[in-house]
Amino acid sequence: MKFSILIAHYNNAVFFKDCFESILQQTYTNWEAVILDDASSDNEKKIIQEMISKDKRFRFFENEKNSGVGVTKSKLIELAEGEICGFLDPDDTISPTAVQKCMEIFQTRKNTVLTYSRFMTCDQNLKPIAPFRSAMQVPNGDPCFFNFPIQIAHFVSFRKAVYEQTEKMNPNLKIGEDQDLYLKMYEKGNVHFINETNYLYRTHQGGISQNDNKKKSHEYFAQVIFNTMKRRGLSTINGKKVPEKYTDSDEIFALLQYQHQLPFRIKKKIKITLQSIFG
Repeated sequence: MKFSILIAHYNNAVFFKDCFESILQQTYTNWEAVILDDASSDNEKKIIQEMISKDKRFRFFENEKNSGVGVTKSKLIELAEGEICGFLDPDDTISPTAVQKCMEIFQTRKNTVLTYSRFMTCDQNLKPIAPFRSAMQVPNGDPCFFNFPIQIAHFVSFRKAVYEQTEKMNPNLKIGEDQDLYLKMYEKGNVHFINETNYLYRTHQGGISQNDNKKKSHEYFAQVIFNTMKRRGLSTINGKKVPEKYTDSDEIFALLQYQHQLPFRIKKKIKITLQSIFG
C-alpha cells in the first residue's frame, strides 16, 4: 500500500527543509509527498520546488488563488494516489518510523479507519518543549464522542477510500478542518492510538493554529462539534437539549462539561479496557 503525505504550504519555505528531510528518512519507502501551494510568493514556491526536484515521489501543485487551509487540505486528499493519507504541516516533522507504524496497523487491522499518535511541542528550532499528554486510546463506536477534550491529534493517518464514503471535509471550517475530518472518520470504523511520539509540532509566530488564531480555532471546533451532533441525529447530550441552530461556542462546549467529571471518566476507562480485551 502507498502512503500519501499531504502538505498544505503557504509561505513556509524557511522551515520546510526539516520537514523534507524527515520525509526522506522514513523507514517505510512506498510513499508519495503531495504538496499543494496556496498562492505563496514566487520565491517561496521556487525554494520548495528546487528542494524536491530530485525525488519524483514529491508532487507539487498550486492553487490559482489563496484559498485557505480548509480548501487546500480538501484538494490534497483528492490529489492523493495512496490508499492511506496523512497530513504533515510544512513547518513540522515526523519521526523516521511514523509512516511505518501507521501502515502496520492498517495492514493488520482491516476495521481500522484512522490512526493517531503523540506529538511533541517544540520551539522554532525544533527543540522539545513538552509532550502532548492528552493523547490516548478513545472508545470506539460512541455517538457522543467529539474529541473534546482533544485526544486524537498528530500524527493522524486515514484510509482514503473510507473518507470518500463520508460527507468529506468541510472547507468552510478553515482552522477546524482537522477535527471535522477526525469525527467523520470516527463514524465509519475503529480508530487506533499508536502510543509513540511520531510528530514534532513547531511553535512560531507564523503558525496557522497559534497566537491570534487560537480563538478562531476554538470557535471553528465548536461548529464542528455542533455539525457532528446534527449529523448523528442527537437531540440531547447527557440529558441536555442540543440547540436547533448554532449560536456560539460556549453553548456547545457547555453541553460537554460532564466529560470532565469522575463518573464519566471511570466509565470511559472501563469501556476502553473492554475494547482492548475483546477488540
